[in-house]
Amino acid sequence: MELQINGQLIQADADAGMPLLWLLRDVLNMTGTKFGCGVAACGACTVRVDGQAVRSCVVPVSAVLGKRIQTIEALGTPDKPHALQLAWIAEQVPQCGYCQSGMLMAAAALLDKTPKPTDADIDAAMTNICRCGTYQRIRVAIKRAAGMAPGGAVKKAKA
Repeated sequence: MELQINGQLIQADADAGMPLLWLLRDVLNMTGTKFGCGVAACGACTVRVDGQAVRSCVVPVSAVLGKRIQTIEALGTPDKPHALQLAWIAEQVPQCGYCQSGMLMAAAALLDKTPKPTDADIDAAMTNICRCGTYQRIRVAIKRAAGMAPGGAVKKAKA
């Protein structure tokens, strides 16, 4: 089967019923997407499909044929990191880091849909679980990436 992953057409030999997570990790060796719970509860496996955050552990490969799949490997590069990756570092979001790829993908989907999210927008979109409890840092980092001050006001550019 042919899949569009991170802007490239990729041929993969896998069962159409296989969860997308296992295709990415086991067949294509793209291990940035993590396995957490296997029941779409934790969000560690979040990727974007046609721009929407999806839990790849419960999405069969057949459901994403002909759609654009983006994994954490394509969110940014070492030379040109995504604004969220820079904000994650600046706000010291990760502790153990296990959930972070899924968090970043969910946050990227949120900012694409809602460039200046409110706290309520963030709460609604960020349903991933972080065992380390860095939720407040995640909120601040999302607002930083959106160019907003932690209170929600838009930051003014420095002259």
